[in-house]
Amino acid sequence: MGMGGGNGRGRGLESGSAWELNMSRTDSLPDPSLYTVKAVIILDQDGHRLLAKYYENDFPSLAEQQDFEKQIFRRSHKAESEVLLVDGVTALCQKLSDITCYIIGGLHENELLLLAALTCICESLCHMLRKHVDRSSLLENMDTAFLVLDEIIDQGVILESDYQQVVQRLSFKSISEPAFGFVLFDYLTGSGEQGTSQKDQA
Repeated sequence: MGMGGGNGRGRGLESGSAWELNMSRTDSLPDPSLYTVKAVIILDQDGHRLLAKYYENDFPSLAEQQDFEKQIFRRSHKAESEVLLVDGVTALCQKLSDITCYIIGGLHENELLLLAALTCICESLCHMLRKHVDRSSLLENMDTAFLVLDEIIDQGVILESDYQQVVQRLSFKSISEPAFGFVLFDYLTGSGEQGTSQKDQA
């Protein structure tokens, strides 16, 4: 009986230590968050910024941002891997002609989720610009590039990973908004009523 009680206490201690170990591992894990993207950056072949949108304050000043961008540019051109660990963050890159697109996430962020968002950005740009995306075409269509980002990522939250949905929504907006603008202009200036009255007189 005494030995049995001793074994029971031993098993209790073992289970207790295992529970404490599991709790310590759980405490070391980062808290889950929807805010998975820290930044999206596009650099040219010389490492100069073409587009950058930071969603968190990991690099609050322009100097810190530029230093970070130089680091990921150097690392991405030296390493064969498209996944980089720089300054405690995860950076994924994808090259398009003479530019490189980067998406930045946390150190323990899901790389597949980041890759899906990065691929969506690149494919959406290719379809919206309707030609091979390079430095000159991106600079000429910077407003479209920012619209693409806003459709895919909102304040660091990934909203969309299907480029077809992004292109469809942006194409619909580009068609409907100018038409609405002309109608509103005609209404405010009265040109629509004048055209109608001229037709009635004819």
